[in-house]
Amino acid sequence: MLMGTLFLASCDSAEAPKGSVFETEPAASPQKTGATETAQKNDIQVPVPGMVTMVDLGAKSCIPCKMMTPILEELEKEYKDRAAIVFIDVWKRPDQTPLFGIKAIPTQIFYDKNGKEVRRHEGFMDKQSISNILEKLLRQ
Repeated sequence: MLMGTLFLASCDSAEAPKGSVFETEPAASPQKTGATETAQKNDIQVPVPGMVTMVDLGAKSCIPCKMMTPILEELEKEYKDRAAIVFIDVWKRPDQTPLFGIKAIPTQIFYDKNGKEVRRHEGFMDKQSISNILEKLLRQ
């Protein structure tokens, strides 16, 4: 039922561009490239302990998610070692959706350094909006 809702949320079946933020197949363990982690297993710690964390829950075939791919890749480089940018493909990992209580994709969840959820957004989110939130959290 939840997955059906997610399919209707704003996505189609086109392929996402490949990049370091999106994985094509589930990894044997969580991947880390710079400050970006791709959550592929239940045992990944989200939020990342001691770091400001943004979790983007989406899918490769979701149009707004595809639009965010280059943004997430840029943020990965800009916030390397200062904030964690985590992407979870909920179509490959449907077990993750109830853990985060999402209703639509993409959904972005922001956590402070103490792991407290401080903000949640549904839908496409532009780079400047994400950066503003990350900068505010990094100053705290």
